[in-house]
Amino acid sequence: MTSSSLESPSMNVEAVLHMKEGLGENSYAQNSSHQKKNMDTVKDLVIDSATGVYASLMPERFTMADLGCSSGANALGMVENIIRGIAEVCRTSSTSQLPPEFSVLLNDLPTNDFNTIFCTFPDFISKIKADNPTVFLSGVPGSFYGRLFPTGSLHFVCSFNSLHWLSQVPPGLYDEANLPVNKGKMFISSSSPRAVPAAYLRQFQRDFGLFLKSRSAEMVEGGRMVMSMQSRETEVYTDKKTTLLWELLSESLASLVSQGLVEQAKVDTYNVPFYPPCIRDIEDEVRKEGSFRLDCARKYDCNTSTGGDAKEAARVVSMAVRAVQESMLNYHFGPDIMDMLFHKYAELITESMEKEDIKSVQLAVVLIKL
Repeated sequence: MTSSSLESPSMNVEAVLHMKEGLGENSYAQNSSHQKKNMDTVKDLVIDSATGVYASLMPERFTMADLGCSSGANALGMVENIIRGIAEVCRTSSTSQLPPEFSVLLNDLPTNDFNTIFCTFPDFISKIKADNPTVFLSGVPGSFYGRLFPTGSLHFVCSFNSLHWLSQVPPGLYDEANLPVNKGKMFISSSSPRAVPAAYLRQFQRDFGLFLKSRSAEMVEGGRMVMSMQSRETEVYTDKKTTLLWELLSESLASLVSQGLVEQAKVDTYNVPFYPPCIRDIEDEVRKEGSFRLDCARKYDCNTSTGGDAKEAARVVSMAVRAVQESMLNYHFGPDIMDMLFHKYAELITESMEKEDIKSVQLAVVLIKL
């Protein structure tokens, strides 16, 4: 068997990656409490930025976009906060003006479960009816690493738990003989050769540069963008807060290999399209693109452990990771191993949590369109 025959077909991230659809036990809608916690951490920053844009521009129609909205309650939760914040600005102004019309544009990849979001729209409207807003909701399928909206149409853009996902698995993870250089690992690890983090950084620079260029064309002057994503605590690529959960998932796959349930070659050729940027990575790309001013960048420690029963906390984390990554794992390995894989993953997370808390780092960034 040749090395090329062992290599899996290149994963088309735009066609494959999506959060687990529906409202079932394994769905993203039922397993996104950690993402909700991360969004709550930056809620005040988001509301202040959105109301600041409105107060400075005073548009009759306020157009906002949520990029990487996913599905479930989180998709409209922050929108509700923004609308209430702007309504309060209007109510307390010297002229007691009526709030603007709101155009809410929810974006995610075409395979996203938009229907689950739309089914929650009546409940969403009932929650904000006291503010009497007029809200127009649209779903916009497509990659945010490219144009999505008309020129100069957006006042406010937000993105949560999304920009750490790349548009593709980075090229450069195979050597001249077409053999994987990051064997046994799906992401950057302490054993990865230098070529691996270099490949991931190049892909991030390309993607984030396209993201900024696209949003620059779509946003009005003075518009603001708030982004929250997984990050690294330092510029070191192997920061434990970034890599631990990936290492445990790799160990879970290795366990299935030892049982003869998965081929080692399949594990060696599985790489994730994920890159958690440090603050410097963001600063460099914003400076190079040149259309935005970096208003602020803040890091937040997020404790994945709940402080209670480690086994239950590990189950919650395992289910959350499954809801996000099952589409990619299923594409590469097939559906038959999923239950066994995540059972082992929960066991390893439990062991880790019994020793110490599992933490991650979130980076919140506010950009102002020049």
